[in-house]
Amino acid sequence: MNLHFSFIIPVYNRPEEIKELLESFTKLDYENPYEIVIIEDGSAITSEDMIAQFLDRLEISYYFKKNSGPGDSRNFGMQKAKGNYFIILDSDCLLPPHYLTTAANFLAENYHDCYGGADAAHSSFTKLQKAINYVMTSFLTTGGIRGSEKSVSKFEPRSFNMGISKKAFQDTGGFSRIHPGEDPDLSHRIMEKGYKTTFLPNAYVYHKRRISWKKFYTQVKKFGLVRPILNSWHPKSSKLTYWLPSLFVLYTMVSVIAAIFISWLVLLPIILYVLILFVDSTFKNRSIVIGVLSVIAFFVQFFGYGLAFLTSSFYIRFLKRDPEKQFPNLFFK
Repeated sequence: MNLHFSFIIPVYNRPEEIKELLESFTKLDYENPYEIVIIEDGSAITSEDMIAQFLDRLEISYYFKKNSGPGDSRNFGMQKAKGNYFIILDSDCLLPPHYLTTAANFLAENYHDCYGGADAAHSSFTKLQKAINYVMTSFLTTGGIRGSEKSVSKFEPRSFNMGISKKAFQDTGGFSRIHPGEDPDLSHRIMEKGYKTTFLPNAYVYHKRRISWKKFYTQVKKFGLVRPILNSWHPKSSKLTYWLPSLFVLYTMVSVIAAIFISWLVLLPIILYVLILFVDSTFKNRSIVIGVLSVIAFFVQFFGYGLAFLTSSFYIRFLKRDPEKQFPNLFFK
């Protein structure tokens, strides 16, 4: 199958990110033509001037539309795109030079209508960005759900690095209005239509995540709220592992109380786990500071996600509330 790639990139008030991303496009080693579709999602600060700097080097289609969220913007872009295979990126990503060559070669030998790639930390990232990237990608914290060669079949691609054929997009109607969670929702609807998804080894992106502690907590909290909704929509997707952060939170709370009234020794399993996490992050990032920040990020991640998951499970699973009415902030109109 002759693939013509169209990159689909929604952006909202982040022109500097688009400039950095387009700069990485100019360094790709892929020799065949491809298209970049940028969708300005009702931004007050547009990327038009930044994009103009690259029009003589890259094939770019630029559209401005009213704000309707990243999912709807991606659908808009795929409807406008000229290619027959779409690669969806977040605006806060950078591409390594081999990215498109790696993806194209993989699909030529092992075609799938949907793939997902991993995210990695670039050397230029801040210590906080590297720490958050660690807890979002480490097997010790997420079990590799965001990209691992050990979890290839029935992989749930994430929209910061996701490929989808034009045919699969047309058959599913693309992304839904929920956010976050629109990407695993689409992945499951793709599989329910009979298409196969896969993890694409080595087709990683550098995911910058311009983020603070507050933004990170808000993000993981929303992830926790969304997951029970997705499980109710796609019952076969439900896994015991999604409960682990919540169980860890409850275990930690009980352990702290027991340590106060019985013995501090009950905290040893948690202390050991945190120590392993610290050593692993310090070794992989070659920084004690990043190791410490990774421990903090881990607790923010697990408590933010875990408590939100319990809250959402109570309303969605047990009280059978309508997700959109219970959590309207998770849905774009």
